[in-house]
Amino acid sequence: MTLDAEQRRAIFAHPAGWIASGFGSGLSPFASGTVGSAVALIPWLALRELDWPLYLGAVAIAFAIGVWASGVVIAKLGIEDPGVVVWDEFVGQWLTLLPLVVAPRGWPWIVAAFVLFRVFDVWKPWPASWADRSVKGGFGAMLDDVIAGAYAAIIVELALTLVRA
Repeated sequence: MTLDAEQRRAIFAHPAGWIASGFGSGLSPFASGTVGSAVALIPWLALRELDWPLYLGAVAIAFAIGVWASGVVIAKLGIEDPGVVVWDEFVGQWLTLLPLVVAPRGWPWIVAAFVLFRVFDVWKPWPASWADRSVKGGFGAMLDDVIAGAYAAIIVELALTLVRA
């Protein structure tokens, strides 16, 4: 979805627009979700230094902020889950990376987690597909990506368990 100048002004006139768009990464003309997920790795490099309970708390706060910010943008545009909203990808990606906060690994693991999240975010296995279709507003925009992130985190954790065995 390409935004016209008036829509961009409406979104970025409010701090929620900057947050929901992943600080502008959602304006990518192609694959805005993938771009948002990749940009989410930048703040993750700092977040991963937190102990995992604090990390999980930060992700929960980011989710709550995302519900609010996404809701503001959805209301301004009148479109459910527009492509410019990528804060949901940030939170889903950070949830996927939780096992790598608990048991740090190098870049191959980070890349694998990134790819897994993108696969689950696009595939949307149930209940992510249900949430995507049925839950509206800011909460709905965020929920399907959190579910996708949870699925991907489970796979990352299973892979880590196999490697440790």
